[in-house]
Amino acid sequence: MTEKMKYLSWRLLIFAWTGTLLWAAVLGAFWFLSVRTGLSILPAVCLTAAIAIYLYAGFRLVVMPYRETKKIYGQFVMGYVLNDLFHLRYPLTPESEQVILRFNEIMDKNNLINVSKKQAEYLALQNQINPHFLYNTLEGIRSEALLAGLDSVAEMTEALGTFFRYTISQMEHLVTLEDELANIENYYYIQQFRFGDKLSLSIEYEHDDELNELDILRYCLPKLTLQPIVENSIYHGIERKIGKGCLVIRIGVSDERLRIRVSDNGMGMDEKTLKQLNEKLRRLSLDDVENQEGKRGGIALVNVNNRIKLLFGEEFGICFYSREGAGTDVMIELPLVRE
Repeated sequence: MTEKMKYLSWRLLIFAWTGTLLWAAVLGAFWFLSVRTGLSILPAVCLTAAIAIYLYAGFRLVVMPYRETKKIYGQFVMGYVLNDLFHLRYPLTPESEQVILRFNEIMDKNNLINVSKKQAEYLALQNQINPHFLYNTLEGIRSEALLAGLDSVAEMTEALGTFFRYTISQMEHLVTLEDELANIENYYYIQQFRFGDKLSLSIEYEHDDELNELDILRYCLPKLTLQPIVENSIYHGIERKIGKGCLVIRIGVSDERLRIRVSDNGMGMDEKTLKQLNEKLRRLSLDDVENQEGKRGGIALVNVNNRIKLLFGEEFGICFYSREGAGTDVMIELPLVRE
């Protein structure tokens, strides 16, 4: 209790409850005297009504807004919201509002976004291999393969070079959906050397008559949004599946949002795992990613989700739908952003 008393909110709460109890005591005594002495109870009724109106007004005008503000503070501490903190409907005081707005000005969101770019580092290439050395080496292997008549080796080496060039170079914030899908198709081409006919990929578009596929392809999204999700689907869903694995990417525009659903017919996940994963993705998670390097795939999904939320707001991001043995759908919701 002593620890809590250092907070002004607790002192105000105690003061308010004390005042309420005193008013209740006065009102009880007033009613008692009115009934005991046989006087008119009209003054007591009027006093009761006045106090009831005062308490109701206090609840609507003070208690409810305070609870809303307190809830947003709590959600910020837990990592569920970020932007909501800077758009409070009911700041506690003008000074506290200015403190929060000042904090928003000095906080370097770009630095937070750069932290979440580590989905490129999970490939163990970002800080360990000089990109030019990698590209030159792959081009050398390709040339030797062509001279030896090993066309399939040359093709795979070229695809791998293209994939790495996209992945670890020019980590700008946004790219077009067309570029992102081209990277996915190249990644799928590489995976076919391993899986062959066991793996298939299709891309479908769902849109109204006002839009066509070319219009949709010009919308932008954070770079490397889709590849970690596709890799996660292959590694956790399809790789352990007996029989052919199918990946379907459905792209649609509705309600001023770009919605991308990545579906697989893989192993799926149980309800508990699904709930834990969505709970993790529902909030911003800016913990040090090096602590999770051993968790293949998971940290990439968290970082993709972080980048979306940091760039566009907490209402956007990733959500999983899955049933054990039936496959998994990953829904990505983004705002409509043009080049």
